[in-house]
Amino acid sequence: MATALPRRTFAALRSPNEKLNIGVIGVAAQGAYNLGNVATENIVALCDIDQQRLGVAADKFPLAKKYADYRQMLDQPDLDAVVVATPDHSHAIPTVWALKRGLDVYCEKPLAHSVYEVRQIRDWAAKKKAVTQMGTQIHNTGDNYRRVVELVQGGVLGKVQRVHVWKDGDSRLGHGKRVKQGTPPPYVDYDLWVGPAPMRPFDESHFHFNWRYWWDFGGGILGDFGCHFMDLPFWALNLRYPKTIQAKGEITYQADNDVPDNMQVDYEFPARGDAPPVHLTWYHGKWRPEGAEAYGKGSAVLFEGERGRLLADYGTRKLFLEPGLTAETPPETIPPSIGHHQEWIRACKTRDTTTCNFDYSGALAEAVLLGNVSYRTGGKKLDWDGELLKATNCPEADNYLQREYRPGWTL
Repeated sequence: MATALPRRTFAALRSPNEKLNIGVIGVAAQGAYNLGNVATENIVALCDIDQQRLGVAADKFPLAKKYADYRQMLDQPDLDAVVVATPDHSHAIPTVWALKRGLDVYCEKPLAHSVYEVRQIRDWAAKKKAVTQMGTQIHNTGDNYRRVVELVQGGVLGKVQRVHVWKDGDSRLGHGKRVKQGTPPPYVDYDLWVGPAPMRPFDESHFHFNWRYWWDFGGGILGDFGCHFMDLPFWALNLRYPKTIQAKGEITYQADNDVPDNMQVDYEFPARGDAPPVHLTWYHGKWRPEGAEAYGKGSAVLFEGERGRLLADYGTRKLFLEPGLTAETPPETIPPSIGHHQEWIRACKTRDTTTCNFDYSGALAEAVLLGNVSYRTGGKKLDWDGELLKATNCPEADNYLQREYRPGWTL
């Protein structure tokens, strides 16, 4: 890795209006979305293992240097910040390497492939005082989440001890087949794509978007959407580390994918100051909380408090108070968002913080990934010590909190 100091080391000597030099790792699909949202700055480096996808991005940013290997890209001396939009199994290494180099980082959810990797990312971000943002864009899209948080924190529901979060299924799940051998397209560096994960023969069933449905590379529907929907109760209720996690699930499709299409995860969070303990349940697929059909929502968050319930999704909210109760709308105390990416860019220049920085979003991502850990231990109820990163009653959970990397890959 390069030893040159990143430009942000000298930020105090530069104008706050000077544009950042940003490198983007993963430039298609969600990566292309991110690239478009940071294009207000200088895009100086583009990296992708798919030369066709890289070529499309390079046509839009012809002055940017092109790379297949992000380890080489991170040696580029003029970088200020990096956007990481690779598959989950390749989030941690470029993110940690960038942080070690002193760069600011925007990384897609769920931040990493394993709980251990998330903690490493959080620790390095804190150590380097980096400006960070996890790609939970709904947090800063529109004002709906802000108004929900104000309702909950304003006491409209009274004390909240129960939350249900459900997400409908994914029609793309259940089509994957294992293969004994396969040949990647000539424009794809498949070895780099696999990166630290176990090597598996190439097949479209686990490549590009489909990687989400194999434990080697992704985290299923929970890994894909948990951070988006559980972000709302984490924010509104100031949640952090769960005390216990227990998951159950089932696979009903006729295919070789690893992940469950129906799943339920129960989290128990401790009291926080005057706030009581919270029991939060995640459901996906066909499973729902009892009575959910009455709300007519395929995906939603339901807060249950002393005074009533609050139903919300990405763009709507509806209050159901107990009979005879009324409530005043609390004042708007959370400032409007300038946009998820722009919030990060501004903070990179001012050295301020962001609303989905890696400390906040890392705790959220750890909780999400712990649901998969419990499922993979056979549904055991994990007694979780968040400070020690340990399931104190379940040593076999260690097998899923961290995994050994393929030779040649290291944090």
